[in-house]
Amino acid sequence: MKRVLAFVLTLSLALLPALSLADETIKLGVTGAFYEDLWQPAIDQLKQEGINVELVQFSDFSLPNNALNGGEIQINAFQHHAYFNNDTSNNGYDLKVLADTFVITMNLYSSKYETVEALQADVTSGKKLTIVVPNDATNQGRALLVLRDAGLIDLNDDYEGTPNTENVVQKEGANLELVAVNAAQTYQYLGDSDAAIINGNYAASYGVDPASAIFAEKVDLSDERFVCLIAVRAQDADNPTYKRIAEVFCSDVTTQAVKELFDGFFYLTWEN
Repeated sequence: MKRVLAFVLTLSLALLPALSLADETIKLGVTGAFYEDLWQPAIDQLKQEGINVELVQFSDFSLPNNALNGGEIQINAFQHHAYFNNDTSNNGYDLKVLADTFVITMNLYSSKYETVEALQADVTSGKKLTIVVPNDATNQGRALLVLRDAGLIDLNDDYEGTPNTENVVQKEGANLELVAVNAAQTYQYLGDSDAAIINGNYAASYGVDPASAIFAEKVDLSDERFVCLIAVRAQDADNPTYKRIAEVFCSDVTTQAVKELFDGFFYLTWEN
């Protein structure tokens, strides 16, 4: 009888880690409805391995890092390095990058202009124009680089990292106003402006066709600033379960979802 009890006890102890893992739900913070479809293939595979992942939607970029640092969620996946570095530094968050994932394009869209050349012509004609850009520092700086590359503004060289509005140099004769709004709202201002720079996650969430952009961002994967990432609290950086979540996401299961649902929005780091 003692041998039977000992065997049952040993078996129960052996099953405890697996059972506790299966019972635990790991909360992962994101921003934008499209993440539901993007993460679902990885979530399905992880569930087969006994790892349960629940996506938690946040309406604003300023929220997921705060929630992660406070322990309300265990992982987040919504930001690029430039935003991560700025946000963690300014707020004293003790977070760490778990994995790089992709660059999601930030393009220029317009409901009034079919080509960027037509918009360029009106800019230099002195016509009063408005272009909507995100209002947070890193995404606004990235938007300004897109507008420069699109030939709509110039930038002086008096900045490190990403520029701000003080670095904007208007084209000769231009009467261009940059309207800064929350990044999540840029699409909603598209009809009331001449053009708008829209983050790819929000453009995808609204079902925008990336091919409809009048100017597409020039993506350089060797430039870490705008490479998106998966983040955890520093104390969890070596957690094998969290590492496995990142590993499964950065694999063919996500590649297939991107090709089927979001072609044109993503440049995947694990494919390059």
